[in-house]
Amino acid sequence: MWLRVIDIRVFTGGGFAENAYLVQCRETGAAVVVDPGAAAPAMADAIRSESLAVEAILLTHAHLDHVEGVHEIRAVAPEAPIWIHPGALPMYRSLPQQAAWFGMRMAPQPEPDREFVHGQDFTFGGCTLDVRDAPGHAPGHVILVSHEDRAVLVGDVVFQGSIGRVDLPGGDMRTLMKSIREQVLTLPDDFVLYPGHGPPTTVGFERVGNPFLVGVYGGELA
Repeated sequence: MWLRVIDIRVFTGGGFAENAYLVQCRETGAAVVVDPGAAAPAMADAIRSESLAVEAILLTHAHLDHVEGVHEIRAVAPEAPIWIHPGALPMYRSLPQQAAWFGMRMAPQPEPDREFVHGQDFTFGGCTLDVRDAPGHAPGHVILVSHEDRAVLVGDVVFQGSIGRVDLPGGDMRTLMKSIREQVLTLPDDFVLYPGHGPPTTVGFERVGNPFLVGVYGGELA
């Protein structure tokens, strides 16, 4: 059994039941927020009540349910830079148009400050996340891997028993399967996957039990 180096708390909310994550480095207490969606007010309350030092807001991609709460987190962590892949910027900046697809209204969110690069090590406190490009569900999608903690924040790339939808603008099934094959299934089986919707799962479980990946339903692409 390894020693945990990060704590991952999930905040789920909204009509899309999106999972936002508050990730804290155990050694230093430094924290980052990943994909603040509709549950961002509850997360902001936790940050405020616990006086957490939020060092950054990290966006795996720019679909509205993953970014609609950015302003809520910025209100309690005004100095925290917003990180996003450059390929996701056009979608992030078109949030009002995205909302219109679903008959909703949303205002633009704060402009991002920093850009992810594939293969970079993102460090906060004494902890590190490996940034990996994983498009297919959305342009500029990334996943964030803690090798020390055997944990992966996968956004909407893969879920327990399923994969991300590809019917929205910029989605592509073959690209998504390539991302899963090269960026997720290359990790050891005991790595825990924290998805943007639904419960956590593991690489090993999805490798043998996900119908999209095992040859039962289109799995030949993976």
